[in-house]
Amino acid sequence: GLLSVIRRLRGSQEQELRIVLLGLDNAGKTTLLKCLASEEVSTITPTQGFNIKSVQSHGFKLNVWDIGGQRSIRPYWRKYLGNTDLLIYVIDSADQKRFEETGQELAELTGEESLLGVPLLVFANKQDLVTAAPAAEIAEGLSLHTYRDREWQIQPCSALSGEGVQDGMNWISSQIINRKK
Repeated sequence: GLLSVIRRLRGSQEQELRIVLLGLDNAGKTTLLKCLASEEVSTITPTQGFNIKSVQSHGFKLNVWDIGGQRSIRPYWRKYLGNTDLLIYVIDSADQKRFEETGQELAELTGEESLLGVPLLVFANKQDLVTAAPAAEIAEGLSLHTYRDREWQIQPCSALSGEGVQDGMNWISSQIINRKK
């Protein structure tokens, strides 16, 4: 069963995966990355360019590329998409004024040839804020149900507290294991 698959994977050499972490500016991408790396998240500054971190999760080495989300940087996102194993897209659940903009960016990204079939994890971040929209409402607004060419998951979370982040990582590991079968 699943346990034997995990044991086989752990017994084999460590697998590296390339994950691209995208989303609009101020969505919480860098906070999420620092949370994944078990680093301090109290002082985060806007990403100018990109951050790269290798994170151990479920016996895998995840090379995560966190690329700035400012409007001036977004045209360069496409340059980082080659050989991507998984796309993580972060949304500020409390910034409802930008839902349409973030939806358009996500739709353009998922239409990129280099991301065809690449699993998508959407972190509906900042769920700790009272103004946060529920993940199901965000999924509906993003029309995630229309994505037929890839596995996808929306995960409510708070990168600041870490709540929900591990659930997203568990989904990522299930995607990796299912692809190996």
